[in-house]
Amino acid sequence: MIRPKHLQPGDRVAVLGGSSPTSKTAEELTKAVREMGLEPVLYPSATAKHGFLSGTDAMRAADINAAFADDSIKGIICTRGGYGFHRILPLLDWKTIKKHPKLFGGYSDVTAMLNALNQICGMESYHMQMVGAWSDGLDEYTAPFVKSILFGEPVDFVNPEGSPITTLVPGKAKGRLCGGNLSLLAASMGTPYEIDTKGKILFIEEVGELPYSVDGMLTTLRNGGKFDDAAGIILGGFTNCGEKEGSLGGLSLEEIFQELIVPAGKPTISGVVCGHCTPSMSLPMGRLFKMDAGAGTFGPVKK
Repeated sequence: MIRPKHLQPGDRVAVLGGSSPTSKTAEELTKAVREMGLEPVLYPSATAKHGFLSGTDAMRAADINAAFADDSIKGIICTRGGYGFHRILPLLDWKTIKKHPKLFGGYSDVTAMLNALNQICGMESYHMQMVGAWSDGLDEYTAPFVKSILFGEPVDFVNPEGSPITTLVPGKAKGRLCGGNLSLLAASMGTPYEIDTKGKILFIEEVGELPYSVDGMLTTLRNGGKFDDAAGIILGGFTNCGEKEGSLGGLSLEEIFQELIVPAGKPTISGVVCGHCTPSMSLPMGRLFKMDAGAGTFGPVKK
């Protein structure tokens, strides 16, 4: 797996939109990146709007292709997630992208790109807070994880105090980290970009879905053998995914996990503080990780 170089202070970083448009102005995006010690290069899709997308498919794909091809650009960070990244995967120049490895960061809808970089290019990618969130200010737990991804500063993969990790299936596992947002993982099924979990540690998070919808997407992954194929499973934040007032009611998320994930018998933990939550850790997707589900611990394998 190719590991892109960490950034250095003053490096030029592409800021672009692959999904939905951001509410941040060019000035706010520029200020946020400079406060991180980097020099922003805003591409057209960073501030464009095409309905619920940050520019047309052609614009968004062209920005990503151009940013990878430009060797003066040392990293690429998305403005936000939302919707639409999987629309442009067929338009990307994967040969050029593979020849110019560089740090690429985002999460949520950007899950589609993070896993494609791993699987098509053999390149690490980074599940991390994006520039829009930088502009709002990062809390004292989240900021070190973002800086660890950007600059290589060491960090421990532990939850903040008061946020326990729960063991669903005890055991130890080792494998490359994959996954991300559940909606995007389920949407990948049956496409050329289908998530590959064989021998890997699968991370899953979600936001704003009712339990029956979470159940449906997890069932899709279960029926596709993704839990059976995995070496281990890490469940992150399922933010605002409980029953809503006036809904029909039904199974809890914990019951759904027990019925759909636990039977695979793979080491599994839940409650990891990562995803659509504040605070949140960042994860290097594609890196070799190990986990001890019984102890509720995980982290990269040290060379």
